[in-house]
Amino acid sequence: MTFWSAKGPSRPLILLVDDEEEILVALTDLLEDQYEILSTTDPLRALDLLREHRDVATIISDQRMPGLTGDQLLMQARAFSDARSILLTGYADLEAVVSALNQGQVQAYVHKPWDSDALRSLVGEVTQHCLAQRALRTEQALLRGLMEALPIGLVFSDRDGRCIRSNVRDEAESGAETEQAHFPESLWPEVSAMREGVRRSGQEERLVGEVLAEEGGKTSTRWHELTRLALAWPEGASSQDAWQVSMDRDVTSRVVMESRLRQAEKLQSLGTLAGGIAHDFNNLLAAISGSLELLEDIADLDEASVALLRNAADSAQRGAVLTRRLLQFGRPREARLSAVSLEQLLPGLTDLLRQSLKKRGAPAVASPCALCVEDLPQDLPLVWSDADQLEMALLNLCVNARDAMADGGTVQISARIVDQKRTDLPAECCPARAVALDVVDEGAGMTPEIAARIFDPFFTTKDVGRGTGLGLSSVYGFLSRSYGEIAVESVVGEGTRMTLILPVARSGQQRISQPERSGGTVGRSLKVLVLDDEAPVRMVTAGFLAQDGHEVTAVASLEEALNSVDPASRFDLAIIDMRMPEHDGLTCAAALQKAMAGLKVLFISGHTDDMPTPENGLLLPKPFTQDALRGAVAETMRNGNVSMEQRSVMETVTRE
Repeated sequence: MTFWSAKGPSRPLILLVDDEEEILVALTDLLEDQYEILSTTDPLRALDLLREHRDVATIISDQRMPGLTGDQLLMQARAFSDARSILLTGYADLEAVVSALNQGQVQAYVHKPWDSDALRSLVGEVTQHCLAQRALRTEQALLRGLMEALPIGLVFSDRDGRCIRSNVRDEAESGAETEQAHFPESLWPEVSAMREGVRRSGQEERLVGEVLAEEGGKTSTRWHELTRLALAWPEGASSQDAWQVSMDRDVTSRVVMESRLRQAEKLQSLGTLAGGIAHDFNNLLAAISGSLELLEDIADLDEASVALLRNAADSAQRGAVLTRRLLQFGRPREARLSAVSLEQLLPGLTDLLRQSLKKRGAPAVASPCALCVEDLPQDLPLVWSDADQLEMALLNLCVNARDAMADGGTVQISARIVDQKRTDLPAECCPARAVALDVVDEGAGMTPEIAARIFDPFFTTKDVGRGTGLGLSSVYGFLSRSYGEIAVESVVGEGTRMTLILPVARSGQQRISQPERSGGTVGRSLKVLVLDDEAPVRMVTAGFLAQDGHEVTAVASLEEALNSVDPASRFDLAIIDMRMPEHDGLTCAAALQKAMAGLKVLFISGHTDDMPTPENGLLLPKPFTQDALRGAVAETMRNGNVSMEQRSVMETVTRE
């Protein structure tokens, strides 16, 4: 027969086993106010109850029972239960009980009849001992699991530097007793220095670099964040005896990521700075190049002087191209797709690519890298891409190729026609053909594992501080947005081939990429308003227009422009700078078109990447030549409002 008594869910559980029901009732009456009670008269049933109730803390069993004695019952119970046990026995069974006690099968025994207070006290002591043992085992299991699961190294030590416990597996399994054996040799001086500091302050933290040797004589740095804490002192001990715990966290990935983010922030700051000065710089270039061009037209110069003027004008134009490339490098923008001629783009980019291949350092140390641009196929079609971003992509690939050739070598650029595999092309692209632009180096090459990750943002094989991990990812992003692809073939020790797959522009797009505008003229004299806050630019722009026979009014502000409006003699065209101190170009254009309905507008600016694109006029970048201005005026007067596609083409033609 089995009995169950429960007074509360949080009290210890006790199992009573006796073949006499009267004994069970007496024990239940004695203990049920402090414990939850299970009871049975069958010792075999008691084993089943123990299997069902693993939280039994104490077993109180009679010794002499039919079928199974108490000591035998408790010996079988020990195989699967950690419950403590007390035997109830008469004097006749004392020898068996003492034997069971000596063998550790029971924790105590009580004579019948028992003393109630003594039995209560004994049951309480045995039960609390069981619960304490369980709590200790739980804490040990939790601590062991935590230490094994933590991604950091933990070393507990005493005041003399002896290791109490560690999860540094190699040393922990070898049984090393000293704390020093659980740390890399290069880190130990820092750990040792921190020990004394912890005794004074209770906590210290340090970031320490560990230099590791690699194959080929190269080294790499693993960064460790060391934390040392003073633990609760043993009872009765002074602060000098406090135990300490050292935590070693590998933060290499975090340090590298922070370094790359700082590099990215520097790049962004460079772009912001470049954007801030680009307008003023291009205004200077516009004034210089325009003045030189005007001087060549109006002055009677000998051949040598003309050559010098043209050399200065060409240098100003190269400065403008360099400014645009720096801006694109520092502040990449969305692709402005148009038909691009590789036959025109690659020759103009060759000098910059050669400069990028020059190694940093002393000539005796730096290994030379050469550039070889193969002759392009005669039937090479125009590609549908963004000329600026394609230039930056090639520049990125050449810089990576240079860095891969530690002992120097040649970077080879070639182009060929391949089959088009993409099916999501826009209407402007040819569905059958593509152009493959190969950039091949003779560098160290890459393993397949590295090659599979090179386009991931912030992934780089370069040392910390040398690369942001954004170059190839930006190339991949540009190609994805412009319906292109990039393929990588690399062999360790032999080099790498990067292949840009660019869609071919349809034949109709070829005509758009080479408009007739550059040589076009208005055919009549116009009344033109020039609005620019820079006096040198106003003078050059007005000079270009005056030489073409136009009547020009040049002003520095919107207020002067509005005061110049004469209803009896309206302006045909307004040429407005996009960036001015008081009002931007869009605001000025809106105010002037409100005052003069139907006014055509031509915008000029040295830098507009961070400004809204004008929808009511063409955009002509500074610095510009007289021919470029003449073509833009003709285009504006002929078409008025122009599409974004045409506007992008105009910028490309002006650059070239």
